Amino acid sequence: MTNAIIQSAAISKQFGSATILNQLDWQIMPGQVIGLLGRNGAGKSTLLECLLGLRETDAGSVRIYGEDVAHLSDVTRARIGYVPQKSDLFEWMTPRQMLAYFKALYPRWNGAKVDGLLARWGFDQLMQNKPISKLSGGEQQRLSIIRALAHDPELLVLDEPVSALDPVGRREFLRELVDGVIERGTTVVFSTHILSDLERVALDLAFLKDGRIALQGRLDDLLEGARRVVGPASLLDGRQLAGELRRQRTPDGSVSVITHGGAGLAQLGKESGVRVEALSLEDLFIEVTQ
Repeated sequence: MTNAIIQSAAISKQFGSATILNQLDWQIMPGQVIGLLGRNGAGKSTLLECLLGLRETDAGSVRIYGEDVAHLSDVTRARIGYVPQKSDLFEWMTPRQMLAYFKALYPRWNGAKVDGLLARWGFDQLMQNKPISKLSGGEQQRLSIIRALAHDPELLVLDEPVSALDPVGRREFLRELVDGVIERGTTVVFSTHILSDLERVALDLAFLKDGRIALQGRLDDLLEGARRVVGPASLLDGRQLAGELRRQRTPDGSVSVITHGGAGLAQLGKESGVRVEALSLEDLFIEVTQ
């Protein structure tokens, strides 16, 4: 059996009295392209930082390529690319200086890829020699992405990588991600709040709620198996449905139940007053993360 690239076991993290990660277990397998979803404040950035050893956990353990993240070797670090939610570029440098600095740290630096991305993403000679602090937010984010892709990482972790990009920039980035990264078999963990981007890129989804992975699976399987069952309380109260994820009372007194992969729904849908509805990704996100 293929070993997981990232293996987390019972990791926990608190900020003050707030529990952000709660005994979370998760593993990322080689070649997975997985979208991490959660409400604002759910802890997506904290989770990614803990997985990479950029933030200490309060409990539990994380290993990448078999190594404890607190003691990663230089060889393992060189296999990882990371784009943080907020740019951490050396703003006193120019793009050319910053890329030259990082080139010295990565033996697999792909200069041809860097030059191609700089050209395609509008970094002419003038812009390459301008202080990074003078670049726009979108330009800085593009530069952060170029830096992360430059050494052809085997594991790429992206935390809201397109938040500062306009629609054209997002499309160009997603095209590069598919054509230049995913097609090479790179393992990708991609956090974003733009669901349409995930539908273009991600093959797997994981929903973070209450400090744990509440639901995970192949995108197609999740959408194919997710259903909303709405019916009278007299029929659904006290009746546990297979694959049940969440239930609530609707304003008219009916009961709404979200299920995934449950059997017997077709028969249930034939009962008087019962509706069984398919869910979109947006519907599923709202229902799972509430």
